[in-house]
Amino acid sequence: MTLLCNAVLVSSLASQSGAGAWVSLPASTRAAGLGGAGAALVGDAGAVFSNPAGIATIRHLSVEGGYQHFSDGSAVASGALALRAGRLSWGFGAAARDTSGALVRSTDLLGLSSLVFRTSLFALGTSVKYVRETLAGTTADAWAGDVGVAIAVFDLMALGASVQNIGGDLGGGARLTRRTRAGLTMNYVDPQGAYRLLTTLEGQWPSGVGAGAGAAFLIAGVEGGVVTRGVGIVGRLGYAGHSLATDPAPVSWGAGIELGRLHVDYAYRASGHSGATSTHRLGVRWSP
Repeated sequence: MTLLCNAVLVSSLASQSGAGAWVSLPASTRAAGLGGAGAALVGDAGAVFSNPAGIATIRHLSVEGGYQHFSDGSAVASGALALRAGRLSWGFGAAARDTSGALVRSTDLLGLSSLVFRTSLFALGTSVKYVRETLAGTTADAWAGDVGVAIAVFDLMALGASVQNIGGDLGGGARLTRRTRAGLTMNYVDPQGAYRLLTTLEGQWPSGVGAGAGAAFLIAGVEGGVVTRGVGIVGRLGYAGHSLATDPAPVSWGAGIELGRLHVDYAYRASGHSGATSTHRLGVRWSP
């Protein structure tokens, strides 16, 4: 398979907790409301950030955008696009982090491209990304990749697993934090009906050098609501177990407005014990 890679510049504060730590933010606003789980959330373009195989179940096209604001004044904007043509799906994701609320102004940029092959219920995907960061006043470059698998059983259940940031050697002992994820999502009612009830459970195993590395931890999330004739509202609640990689408060919550193929999402997560900033996140998903 031919891999398409979109190279971008990435810069970061030397005092930031770990090289590329912000790249591990939840893949979408929906995922943020569910505690950050995303390995088994399939069917949206934002899946390229957590598990490339997750875009295999889109019908034809999916577009997603999000904006996350931190209480220290910094912010992250992200966007993703996914296209499906038969057994192949292609996805692209980009994100920018403005850290103007910090002592030194800095803008971080991320870009990645994904290709997925699907046969029956099984999908295999891979992503390639190029990163360049400024660490301690020195510019460092790295190539990294993600791989993922997904098994989607109609609209009822999905299994997903991915390994992120394979490679990612920035030099001088700095590396992008490698992260292994495995999750299960279950729908307890028909998502095409009037009610919504979904749970997701995910384990994460971060490793590597820097504050992004920590012990393995578990994420659990629940989503429920009522949708009539394509219009309705859903609520979300998530819990992430303790880890250095989950410095914010363990509980997050969110909500979504359903407008047919258009979904408007919100998520909130409070500050952690170490003084990490609280976050508000808005997102829009569209799948025609």
